[in-house]
Amino acid sequence: TMTLPGRLLLAFAAFALSATAQARDIAVTIRADAGHPVEDAVVTLAAPARAPAPGHFTISQKNTMFMPFVLVIPVGSTVDFTNLDPFRHHVYSFSPAKKFELKLFGQGEKRAVTFDKAGIVALGCNIHDSMQAFIQVVDTPFAAKSGKDGRVVLRGAPAGALKLTVWHPHLRAPGNQVTVAAPAGGDVSLPVSVKLRRPAPMSHDY
Repeated sequence: TMTLPGRLLLAFAAFALSATAQARDIAVTIRADAGHPVEDAVVTLAAPARAPAPGHFTISQKNTMFMPFVLVIPVGSTVDFTNLDPFRHHVYSFSPAKKFELKLFGQGEKRAVTFDKAGIVALGCNIHDSMQAFIQVVDTPFAAKSGKDGRVVLRGAPAGALKLTVWHPHLRAPGNQVTVAAPAGGDVSLPVSVKLRRPAPMSHDY
């Protein structure tokens, strides 16, 4: 006769096997007008899941640009802003998710900021108005940005019908995002067509 601990262990193993069997991949390909792939689009899945562990990331200032242009990080992560240019930068954000100001720092210097709230953080430089970048701070493991091919794959997603959010700083829609339905079942490949607008000057209200 199986003991109670043994029955519990067997039940847990069966549950884990079932959950693993139901997990699936959701591939999303984002294209704009004329079928051009959209790079740096962030796809987020609305599904219950444990928040990912915070990490440590870097955004460099190089050639009067932020690199990368879009960064996706878990809540609680720290970002190093590293100046690789032979002149000074003054990095700031007025976004509700994280307001901060890193006053003048020169080549080879870095400043660290911790992002403790989910949301979009728009970055600018008080000296160079053309410099823009965005950080999407997320509280879900189901979030990633597209590469040059416009493709994102969210792995280990639940099997039910789900809602996906596609965001891009230049996407022509309310909040710069659109919502897409992912059907229930196994692995899914979703094409998403969006319209992009020309980049706007940095707004202090973003």
